[in-house]
Amino acid sequence: MEQEFDRRELLKRGAAVSGLAALTAANWPLPALALGEELVPFTDTDQPINREPAKAGVNHIVDTRTLDTFYTPNENFYVVQHYGQPEIDTAKYRLRITGLVDTPMELSLDDIMKRQRIELDAGFECGGNMKRFFYGLVGNAKWAGISLSSLLKECGVQPEGKEIVFFGADEAEEEIRKLKVKQNFARSMSVEDAMGKDNMLAYEMNGDPLPHFHGKPLRVVIPGWFGVANVKWVNQIHVQDDRFMGKFMARDYVTLRKYDVGGVERWTEESITRMNLMSVVVRVTRNGDEYKIWGFSLNDGTPLKSVEIKVDDGPWKLADLHREVSKYSWKMFSYDWTDVKPGDHTIVSRAIDINGNIQLTEEQVPEKATYWENPGQFPRTIKTT
Repeated sequence: MEQEFDRRELLKRGAAVSGLAALTAANWPLPALALGEELVPFTDTDQPINREPAKAGVNHIVDTRTLDTFYTPNENFYVVQHYGQPEIDTAKYRLRITGLVDTPMELSLDDIMKRQRIELDAGFECGGNMKRFFYGLVGNAKWAGISLSSLLKECGVQPEGKEIVFFGADEAEEEIRKLKVKQNFARSMSVEDAMGKDNMLAYEMNGDPLPHFHGKPLRVVIPGWFGVANVKWVNQIHVQDDRFMGKFMARDYVTLRKYDVGGVERWTEESITRMNLMSVVVRVTRNGDEYKIWGFSLNDGTPLKSVEIKVDDGPWKLADLHREVSKYSWKMFSYDWTDVKPGDHTIVSRAIDINGNIQLTEEQVPEKATYWENPGQFPRTIKTT
């Protein structure tokens, strides 16, 4: 069946890839360097970027300084792994829908692909994305698959069902209070959140069958949420009437944050879910005396109003926000930097959404005791000549 799947996809892939190329050429504002143009190196960090191909046991980080395509190539889309990369025989693969449903199901990949196909552009970042990685735990892709909500409705979620749990095939042995038990990677969300109209079960990425290291043959795509919610190698969807408390919901990917609760400062724990409003400068180029600042913004899908750039202690200036994008894809911006004086400079961006929310500085981000969620402004430093 795997060979049949590959042949079926080959015809669609030719049309899809040509469409991707057209969009890339027309709309991507971070082109390859022009004749005479050069990158201006950042001076704030020399952290090396892991450019090795994604493989079991190794996380893969995108070097955001070298972005030159709208859709992140499959081999360069970021990878974070928890329990390795399970090898799944496509012919034997089955997705089980269990729990509080009227009609439990067990579906092969062929059963899934016979349902109505949908496509969606969506980018997401890891909950641990941060400046020491140049915010490189990120990627943007065209996903294709089936509607998650349509499948759940087909199964008939019962009124008592409150939580949807997604189990991946990746597994390992964990020691919990001195007891060694087998654990699968799993994440959950409320039935209401899972029924979001744009959520999908994806079997295709950028016109190709889903690659092994991105969850072959099927993964969850929840646009607007951190990458951890997009469970790879998904093989069971379970509906239950209480909260799921697996490791990656109860103990990991949990933010410990201080809040004002009725006038009392209290630390609370919460699972990371939707992405925050963020932007980052990823490139500065020079062509003679002309300088240009480039970057991208990513959030939960709330439309952006603007992105602004500040150089040193100057005022905030509007960047050119390229709008040939979709709701959930990353949004690219550029800024023509004029009257550049030789010396050391600090450059920072901030995104503003249509509701008036402004990307916070690091100092304004609510106090937290974990490294999850890092939406604060990211000042970059360079030296001009």
